[in-house]
Amino acid sequence: QETAMNCRIASIQVGLPQTHGHPGAIDPMQKSWFSGIFKNPVDGPVEVGPVNLAGDGQADLTVHGGPDKAILGYAAAHYPTWQKELGLEDFPAGAFGENLTIEGATEGEVCVGDIWSIGETVQVQVSQPRSPCHKLGRKWKMPELPKRVLATGRSGWYFRVLQTGVIEAGCAMTLQERLNPEWTIERVNRVRYGKEASDNEIAALADLPELAASWREAFQAKRVRV
Repeated sequence: QETAMNCRIASIQVGLPQTHGHPGAIDPMQKSWFSGIFKNPVDGPVEVGPVNLAGDGQADLTVHGGPDKAILGYAAAHYPTWQKELGLEDFPAGAFGENLTIEGATEGEVCVGDIWSIGETVQVQVSQPRSPCHKLGRKWKMPELPKRVLATGRSGWYFRVLQTGVIEAGCAMTLQERLNPEWTIERVNRVRYGKEASDNEIAALADLPELAASWREAFQAKRVRV
């Protein structure tokens, strides 16, 4: 089966959790909060560790981070659409808190289990779609933004790290192996959040070994109910 798919890292963003807002604020959107969703672009080499990029971190480790969510990727192709829809010219790469803004791939073309090589040695594997949390809404002072991300399917996706090393913006990303061509990120999102998921689809995802454990558990719970 043909797996040749070449992409490019348009930019790399990292950031450590920080406190934002003001403790005494009246407006809930301005109140004090702690998050790692604000990422800044990095020029030059970035080290890829087993669970994240050097200089990157997450605030709430119960829902973020860990081996299955080591690196967040987002399609560069979505930015012009978002800028138009949101009326924001200043909505740059990294706006979604992603580490890698990727040219040449979207949710309809990336599959769970895909193994990608980046640069000389790094290998990563697609583990799950991204579920946007409320902090994305807080970052942009748009509480409805996470819901819009789900509704549009422009979610982004996570990678686990199979082989560490060094990458930088401009690096090529090459698809090495496609284990589950039927399970695009788009389709996995639809089965989880859409209305018309079949029992067979739910059962298949509950048992898909390359899918992140938390997502498999969500489908297992769904399967019990059907």
